[in-house]
Amino acid sequence: MKKAIVLLSGGLDSATTLYLAKKQGYKCFCLSFDYGQRHRRELESAKKIASTANCPYQILKINLPWKGSALLDSNIVIPKHSNIRTPEHSNKIPSTYVPGRNIIFLSFALSFAEGIGAEVIFIGAHTHDYSNYPDCRPEFYRAFSRVITTGTKSGVEQRKIKIETPLIKKTKAQIIEMGRTLDVPFQFTWSCYQGVNRPCGKCDSCYYRAKGFKEAGIKDPLPKGRL
Repeated sequence: MKKAIVLLSGGLDSATTLYLAKKQGYKCFCLSFDYGQRHRRELESAKKIASTANCPYQILKINLPWKGSALLDSNIVIPKHSNIRTPEHSNKIPSTYVPGRNIIFLSFALSFAEGIGAEVIFIGAHTHDYSNYPDCRPEFYRAFSRVITTGTKSGVEQRKIKIETPLIKKTKAQIIEMGRTLDVPFQFTWSCYQGVNRPCGKCDSCYYRAKGFKEAGIKDPLPKGRL
């Protein structure tokens, strides 16, 4: 069976990506990261989702001591969605951006893929309803694909490992609709940037989750504060 690495954060985007990869016939190996994020509550969700999908799963612990993000530094206030979307801030990269995060994650996933002979890395990034993060754009993934071609044994030997971003142009509502058809266990997913037991309902991630479910005409099944 063909193998794939799936970057699984515990959110609804990565969960939908995992279930899509499974439907396409891949044996999926789920990889999550404990990188000191304030919302590491999401790792509980990732573990539960992987278990429900019957996929091998591991958490890789890494250290980013320089911080540089509201998601890593408790001294920086996580902004409310309403504050981020004011005219003077709408085109800025918010403080929740983690320096180089997807580059770091994809590099580990690439090593994992080469190590076990996987041919694809799946990541649930998308450009709609995103917080101006530069590492969620199609051009970033095209550039990283060139890195794989030139900087790995697999690439040099013409056994290129592909990066799949199946959600890249979908809205949050479309992702949720897709997840419903795939029977994604949305009740186990976690989106909130705050590291608390209940979604705050005020951060960017909470806002877009609520907006997506509303536009899809589906009730969010996430139990408040529990898996």
